[in-house]
Amino acid sequence: MDRLSRSRRIHSISVLLGLALLAGCDGDPGSKQSKPLPSVTTQVLEAQNHYEQTLEFSGTVRAGNTTGVGFELGGKLSQLMADTGDKVQTGQVLARLDTRLLDAELRELEASLAQNSADLALAQATLKRSETLNQKGYASGQQLDELRGQLASLEAGRARLQAARDAIKLKLDKSSLIAPFEGTISIRHFNLGEVLPQGQPVFTLIQSGNPQAHVGVPAELARSLSVGSALDVRVGNTHYQARLEGISAALNPLTRTVGLRLALPGDVALLNGEILYLNLSQQINTPGYWVPMSALTDGLRGLWNLYVVVRNDQGEYRVERRDVEILYTDKDRAYLTGALGDKEAYITQGLHKLVVGQQVSPISQLATR
Repeated sequence: MDRLSRSRRIHSISVLLGLALLAGCDGDPGSKQSKPLPSVTTQVLEAQNHYEQTLEFSGTVRAGNTTGVGFELGGKLSQLMADTGDKVQTGQVLARLDTRLLDAELRELEASLAQNSADLALAQATLKRSETLNQKGYASGQQLDELRGQLASLEAGRARLQAARDAIKLKLDKSSLIAPFEGTISIRHFNLGEVLPQGQPVFTLIQSGNPQAHVGVPAELARSLSVGSALDVRVGNTHYQARLEGISAALNPLTRTVGLRLALPGDVALLNGEILYLNLSQQINTPGYWVPMSALTDGLRGLWNLYVVVRNDQGEYRVERRDVEILYTDKDRAYLTGALGDKEAYITQGLHKLVVGQQVSPISQLATR
């Protein structure tokens, strides 16, 4: 029994020693795998000496002519041949005034002219006979002078009546309202039968085929433009090529801008008064770098942060933070300046997973400092 107990005790000790040896082997630090470094995507900074700044200015679309069309004379509106929304042609009759009073005056003048013609014929015949009698000594010179004066008075009266008749005819012509150019009636201001004041517009007529844009820009920018140049304008989501027709010689006292007049393509379907935007590019001579917006994070005191990857003397790549200032943004890019170097590598994305000083593994070519 003693031998059996000793054998069992020796076996138990052997098992325990084996387990201890196995545990010692598993706990060896040298047997563990090292943790992989986080990978980062980088790009290389390219130094620039300027950037193009795109500026946008608002303006309005206007027809070349937007005219209040009315009669030169006052009177009662007797006929309307056009209405709001109608397209009219040059010379088309749009409306007429009641001309019955003018017609009566014209008939009266015609009768006066007929009477004058009869008086003139009698005076001419009498003068001719008197001149014949004077040659025979039967008529005095005073009598001839009186007949000649009467004839001259009748001729002057005829000229006066003819002028009055021409004035009535002109008034009759002006009693018809004529379209001065091809266009569309936007507003009718009076109704049939109303008495119109002299010179009051009956219609507002917008010219067709001559659309223009009027935009105000800063004086400095206006000085850099030249008449005849092509400019890009936008109405809604549609872009058009416009031609600069004129630059104002004075500042607008309210907006402190210089007015530009642009000619739009004649076939554009735009409404009078639509909002239009003019896009202009301006070169700003300031050194800096272009980076995607995704490479930036918020900083302090209005600055932004850009994370760069720097290689140290041990060949390790570490994350550093640089304070930068954004000078201009263009959609998803930013032009910035700060404590940066040309060809320096910066991290483009995944910034929320990184901390300053962290060792990383770049997955793009890097420029060394």
